[in-house]
Amino acid sequence: MDTNPNYWMAGLKILGALGLLIFGMKQMSEALQKMAGPQLRHILGRMTTNRWTGIMTGIGVTAAVQSSSATTVMTVSFVSAGLLTLAQAISVIMGANIGTTLTAWIISLGYDMDLTNIVFPAFFVGMILIYRQRHRFVGDFLFGIAFMFLSLVMLSTTGKELDLANNDAVVQFFASFDTQSYLTILAFLAIGTIITCIVQSSAAVMAITIMLCSTGVLPIYLGIALVMGENIGTTATANLAALGANREARRAALAHLVFNLIGVTWVLCVFYPFVNLVLRLANGASLPVVLATFHTCFNVTNTLLLIGFIPQIEKLCYHLLPDNEEPKEPFHLQYIESNLIKTPEIAVLQAQRETARFGERMQDMFGMVKNLLQEKNDKEFTKLLNEIAYQEDYSDQMELAIANYLEQVSNAHLSDETKEKIRSMMRQVDELESVGDACYNLSNVLKRQHEDGKQYTARQMENITKMVELVDKALTQMNQVIKGHRREQNIADTLNIENAINDLRNQLKADNLDNINKREYSYVVGTLYNDFINECEKLGDYVVNVVQARLGI
Repeated sequence: MDTNPNYWMAGLKILGALGLLIFGMKQMSEALQKMAGPQLRHILGRMTTNRWTGIMTGIGVTAAVQSSSATTVMTVSFVSAGLLTLAQAISVIMGANIGTTLTAWIISLGYDMDLTNIVFPAFFVGMILIYRQRHRFVGDFLFGIAFMFLSLVMLSTTGKELDLANNDAVVQFFASFDTQSYLTILAFLAIGTIITCIVQSSAAVMAITIMLCSTGVLPIYLGIALVMGENIGTTATANLAALGANREARRAALAHLVFNLIGVTWVLCVFYPFVNLVLRLANGASLPVVLATFHTCFNVTNTLLLIGFIPQIEKLCYHLLPDNEEPKEPFHLQYIESNLIKTPEIAVLQAQRETARFGERMQDMFGMVKNLLQEKNDKEFTKLLNEIAYQEDYSDQMELAIANYLEQVSNAHLSDETKEKIRSMMRQVDELESVGDACYNLSNVLKRQHEDGKQYTARQMENITKMVELVDKALTQMNQVIKGHRREQNIADTLNIENAINDLRNQLKADNLDNINKREYSYVVGTLYNDFINECEKLGDYVVNVVQARLGI
């Protein structure tokens, strides 16, 4: 009877187990993020008052969602949205590196234990909870953790079946590496980095390292080198996600890489004494526990050494990505980076901030109309006209970009409250685009007046100024409502301004007919005047619509 293991089948089992592990970690992490979405948002936004609270926040959030990549990408998105400074983000990232050591401990301890009795009940309970929609996220979490534990069982079983310790070819292959050579350590560090970058999962690299070390064929020094490489490779997730983000977000992702590179560099300088110290701390524990112990010691020590150098790391990131190299783009959203985050709560927050920015741009656009009204210089008048036309095109692009982003977010499993927020913002951006159209129409009225060489009378200019001030006041109130907490806002002030706009429009419309009949100005001037007043009144209506959408009316 052939007792040799089937290496092809074993290889497929290992690949399948790693696939299950990555899927299980992803499922568990996303379920935890959905269950704690609003809380995570508030924790990250408020609990970063200094470097120590930032580190504790990073540890807590990463331990909660079981993914340093999720925490780091979330942090990068907060920097992109202007909710965290770069210094705050660096402290959170440091904490995330410590928090991820819990994952290493789960994998190492799970590898040594028989988890079969846990896996199948977890699948059964998870299935029941998923079908009960109220607790589906808890069910998703149980399915994720069950898949993760099942993968560890598969890896452990396959490792034992391979019996690599008795395979002379494999033993001789690993024995050919000089564990006392820095070149060997650097080679395995590079392998760990590359594999982690490819599979986008430090947990998978940790699991395969544990399997090889447990069989006795991979020396502990080389296993630790792979773990160090995993610490560098795991930074790829945030850096890839930040490629299309703004410069501040890219600096935050770069800070993660810099932090881990510095850590790996100093550990390499004292590699053998440091590893020997970890071995003494582990005190004869199993190799999986030794790897988890090293992972913890490395990240905790690195954070303690570098916490006092956060300002210097910040300066280095600014030096590597200076402001003067920021490319000029015709259109770019400031807060929304669709490739940064998949957590619906964070995505909605980003969209809300972008919507608030949209409102501010529309008020700035109306300010250009006000300037156009006063401009007498032909060259400056044309320049302002072109700028307003550009802003109108920009507003069209903003509406589509925000709406498309919200549409993507709405495809996820969302709470009723989050769905309502998305519907509200869809209405807001639609009406804000109409505000931009109204501003553009006002500029066209002034353009016709300018081309015809017509002038408003002093009384007409006085009335137009009153109307413009009311509309500007309405826009200011609108932006306060958009940026404020919805429960603290009301529509009364907006309606009062709208009523004042309507009353003024009705009065000026009646007076305009009388003045034309009295020959105080020509019919053409009266028509241009009336068109401007009517367009202002329409703009006021759009403002009311925006406020109603924001307040859910």
